[in-house]
Amino acid sequence: MKNKIRHLIAALAMVLPFAATPALASEGGPKLDKAPIDIQDTESLQRGAQIFVNNCLSCHSASMMRYNRLQDIGLSEEQIKQNLLPEGAKIGDQMNIAMSKNDGKNWFGATPPDLSLIARSRGADYLYSYLRGFYRDPTRPTGWNNRVFDKVGMPNIFWEWQGDQELKTVKNAEGHEEHVLELVKGGTLTKLENGKAHTAEFDKRMADLTNFLVFMGEPAAVKRQQIGYVVLMFLGLLLFPLVYFLKKEYWRDVH
Repeated sequence: MKNKIRHLIAALAMVLPFAATPALASEGGPKLDKAPIDIQDTESLQRGAQIFVNNCLSCHSASMMRYNRLQDIGLSEEQIKQNLLPEGAKIGDQMNIAMSKNDGKNWFGATPPDLSLIARSRGADYLYSYLRGFYRDPTRPTGWNNRVFDKVGMPNIFWEWQGDQELKTVKNAEGHEEHVLELVKGGTLTKLENGKAHTAEFDKRMADLTNFLVFMGEPAAVKRQQIGYVVLMFLGLLLFPLVYFLKKEYWRDVH
């Protein structure tokens, strides 16, 4: 009996620290905004692909993604060639960049990461909050910092869309201090009216970009889900009559 108790205590001692880890992790970092992700929304994915290619692909590669996979989000080969394919690239090429790792490290302090699997490693909520979390910081080399990623080396490439934000410290309902972002100057996709910030259009663009980054992490997910629905419908149509007749057979002699 004593040996069983010792084994039980030892097992609990090993399990409890891991069980507490998610709670500790969620309390330590900044609060993340919920990303409105829908990888079935092909229009959102197409907008996100355009934003990614035109704004992100100059510094960040996506080496595990090929341009022809954009056909999975409803784009034709001709549309990809005309609107998204860089000059000299082929439709089957990977999404690589011309900038070398050494140049990236010299210019930004660290090599810009490959974004192929960034959504799987960081999560959609993190990326959505990060893209909307830049604020002015004159102490940083680029003049920008980020609420989610403190002392980030990346500049705010969407500042013309977003405008200028400032990080301010306020007290919440419980009386605890927390850092919040406040729009102080509107951009082309944001505006200030009577002291109230309107950022819906900018937030929508960042949601589209985040949606596309999630798609890149698993391009087959869209087709996999579509096939899953078809399989469930097929099984439902196939199994329903079998279950019905089985039920009638079981209850045939019950009066």
